[in-house]
Amino acid sequence: MVEHAFGNLIYTFDAAAGEALGKRESHTPKIDAPVRVKPDEAFDLKVTVGPHPNTVEHSIRWIMVTLEEEGRAFNPVVLAKVSLTPVTAQPEVVLKMKLSKGGIIHAVEYCNLHGLWAGKKEIKVQ
Repeated sequence: MVEHAFGNLIYTFDAAAGEALGKRESHTPKIDAPVRVKPDEAFDLKVTVGPHPNTVEHSIRWIMVTLEEEGRAFNPVVLAKVSLTPVTAQPEVVLKMKLSKGGIIHAVEYCNLHGLWAGKKEIKVQ
């Protein structure tokens, strides 16, 4: 049996190849958040996927948002995982956040036909 790292199963905009190239725009999570925030001051973080079909046969089933916190020994910190129901729930998550340290926000989504896709954004705390 060949060993594979789980990370190799996650597509990203830059690492997509072959058939996945044509899926980058509609599958890579987009993170909308400030580049810089003040320590412990609330801000909105929004993750969207798409435009993407939203049918029982083809839809985004969940979105997970994590923080790779600066200086933390063990990462990531899971901030939220939202399950989505096809047809009714749209692939969008909005979180009210407060950070005491900067880091990288990672968003991972699961499409029932095209697998796991990830996006990231660095946020500095100053």
